[in-house]
Amino acid sequence: MSLAEALTAREITIAHSPDSDDAFMFYGLATNKVRYPGYKFTHTLTDIETLNHKAINEAFYDVTAISFHAYPFLQESYQLMPCGGSVGEGYGPMIVSVRKIADQDLKKTRIAIPGTLTTAYLTLKLWYPEVETAVVPFDQIIPAVLAGEFDAGLIIHEGQLTYAKEGLVKLLDLGQWWREQTGMVLPLGGNAIRRSLGRDVQHMVNDALRSSIQHALDNREEALTYAMQFARTLDAATANRFVGMYVNELTLDYGTGGRDAIRKLLAMGYERGVIPIKPEVEFVD
Repeated sequence: MSLAEALTAREITIAHSPDSDDAFMFYGLATNKVRYPGYKFTHTLTDIETLNHKAINEAFYDVTAISFHAYPFLQESYQLMPCGGSVGEGYGPMIVSVRKIADQDLKKTRIAIPGTLTTAYLTLKLWYPEVETAVVPFDQIIPAVLAGEFDAGLIIHEGQLTYAKEGLVKLLDLGQWWREQTGMVLPLGGNAIRRSLGRDVQHMVNDALRSSIQHALDNREEALTYAMQFARTLDAATANRFVGMYVNELTLDYGTGGRDAIRKLLAMGYERGVIPIKPEVEFVD
């Protein structure tokens, strides 16, 4: 993009979490491998729970990654994009501990969670509504459990692949539990776009993001090299595995099954009193 084009281009602000899977899917846009004349895309990287709260309180970013649990709280300002989501196909957030704990005892245990607006928390409350929790930054949950501050922790992101190396054991995989309960995938996080942008711009941005995801899938080695700088402690093989779990065909488009799972998850959260606002799920189509 020339200086003149940069000065006149319309800016689209994008916020997502500093994780290897998000970095992978935004690789094309972030590195200008995918371009749209007349537009420039600027990226802000922040943890998902902070993004949830910012979208609810400020509706600041044009496009923002969110936990699906947060969507009813911001649905007046945002719509869901049909691409860019992270979906667990029989896997998802996990409860881990330094020792085996029976289910009946786990339900009496205070569990460290990564935030009350995360989908991990919503699914945990669907599993057992009376569970006691404490909010801990997602990347500090494993250290807190290892230090004995909590008997168990609810982990998301790369922790799902690294907990065993840290000396922890898995007590419950909520993605597996959800699959057993519903037969559905577990929709964890997605991208929301501001309604005020208007339909034409929304469609352009959605096309741009889908093109960015496809570019990464088509140029996997290059995109993984880029994503590795956001992989924290993961080695290349584990990062590749993690990206494969959450950036795939369902990331390009949820499809009917993915959309039904989003609606089912939020409806259950509302019916059981975890979500106080009736969800009105609306996609940009």
